[in-house]
Amino acid sequence: MNVLSAVLVVVGLIVVATVVGLVWQRRNGRVAARPASNAEIVRPADVQTEAPFGDRATLLQFSTEFCTYCPATRKLLGGIAEHTDGVTHVDIDLTHSPELAQRFNVLQTPTTLLLDGRGAVRARIGGAPKRPELESTLESILNGQDRVAA
Repeated sequence: MNVLSAVLVVVGLIVVATVVGLVWQRRNGRVAARPASNAEIVRPADVQTEAPFGDRATLLQFSTEFCTYCPATRKLLGGIAEHTDGVTHVDIDLTHSPELAQRFNVLQTPTTLLLDGRGAVRARIGGAPKRPELESTLESILNGQDRVAA
């Protein structure tokens, strides 16, 4: 391989890595909304917890012991739940329960599922949530809208 070919390969790899990184950064922390009509129902026993779910909504956080963004996410979700009637925050540590990661397709932590009062998964956030988007989606769930804001 000559020098020009090697330089082109390196430049190509840099461009591909940059594009992949930008796409990942843009998607990280975004809400992926789901309609209520075909949402999966989650119960506390499904995530191996005895913590009660909220009457109106539950912020179900999946984290691990060594997750960098999990403490800040825990604080954000806990604060929102504390100041919103009928909303509960439940944190599930996947470190010792890898089967839950597989069952709920958790590929990164934190991952947050927004459940309505029935326990139906109405939205999913991979990565640290963006507060305005999270609050808007939660408001849609609390107002009983079939399609939540995304």
